[in-house]
Amino acid sequence: MAVALLLAVAGCAGGGAPVTPAPSRAAAPCASKVVQGELPEWARAGFSPDAAPHHVFSSRGDMVAVLFGYPLASPPRPDRGNKILWVSRLPLVPSDPLRIEARLEGAGTPVRTKVSGGPGPSGIDLPRAGCWRLDLSWSSHTDSIDLEYVAPA
Repeated sequence: MAVALLLAVAGCAGGGAPVTPAPSRAAAPCASKVVQGELPEWARAGFSPDAAPHHVFSSRGDMVAVLFGYPLASPPRPDRGNKILWVSRLPLVPSDPLRIEARLEGAGTPVRTKVSGGPGPSGIDLPRAGCWRLDLSWSSHTDSIDLEYVAPA
């Protein structure tokens, strides 16, 4: 069955060149662990000492997403956007953008966006509620983060 499906997909590609299927990424459970509390020392610039924002760490811990729009919503709420402050633990190349490739449940068609100027303030709207795996690339670094978007009440 899987072979027939693979052959059918390959036959639809056109162009005569063989098609190599992309490796499948198993959808893992959402690993979005939202913390409300003190940020790590490397991410505290601009915050008051008693700040305890909602935030999520990337899988390697090289990026933290400070969620000013918590909870993130799809579609976005009219009174509060999906505001995220991206803070990198690693050195930045000035003006290099933060590139984001997001997939619902870690699979399927990607949604691509970027934050001009690199990690910093942004509004990241995604098309559906659910757990999104965001593959991040910035200043020659890569990491991933899972963010949960809820349907507004």
